Amino acid sequence: MDGSRGVALRRARSAALVGLAVAVSAACSGGGDGGRDGEDADRAARPPGSHSWTGRPCALLRGASPVDGFALGTATDSAFPGDREDIGEDGARARHRRTGCLADLRGPDGSSWKLTTTASVYEDARAARHAYRAREDLDRAHGRGPEKVHADAYAIPADDRGRPGRTLLLWNGDLVLTVSAYAPYGSTARDVRKGLEQIVDSAAHRTERGLRASGSPAP
Repeated sequence: MDGSRGVALRRARSAALVGLAVAVSAACSGGGDGGRDGEDADRAARPPGSHSWTGRPCALLRGASPVDGFALGTATDSAFPGDREDIGEDGARARHRRTGCLADLRGPDGSSWKLTTTASVYEDARAARHAYRAREDLDRAHGRGPEKVHADAYAIPADDRGRPGRTLLLWNGDLVLTVSAYAPYGSTARDVRKGLEQIVDSAAHRTERGLRASGSPAP
């Protein structure tokens, strides 16, 4: 009897850990534990159109503070309604539409931060996955990381003329999203790391959620 109880407890604990891992991945706009070749079959198979293009990407960041103590200031939409092309696998011309936002942030002490988002919505999930992996390989080849956030997202350090920053890239279905944040001039990367992480994570989550098409399953 005691042996059976011990097995049951171990199974329950294992199930709880799996549930926690899934919850953490969802909080990061979708995760997964698939490998490079067989990764996230359910997400890769998600039908096209799980995200939609918008001509007002900055609106997705308004309505609430991006991070406690920070305020969104001037924001400029950068939207391209026409199709663009990537050279995909086997020379295929993968089409996508791009939209983005450039915004000023005011820190708790009045300091000036900067935030940019770029969302590329592809014609299908396979093309988006290829574009994301190609960018990841390029960043790795140039020694820029990456620092894995979860299976389908990574971060790299960034710099804007002396301003330390952080860039987050993620893939979710037919979406490839890039979010960058930059701290004030004179900051040190170590001192502002936590703030940069919070800003890019929040902006990525709100942008992905705002672009998710109605009825699309949440990651």
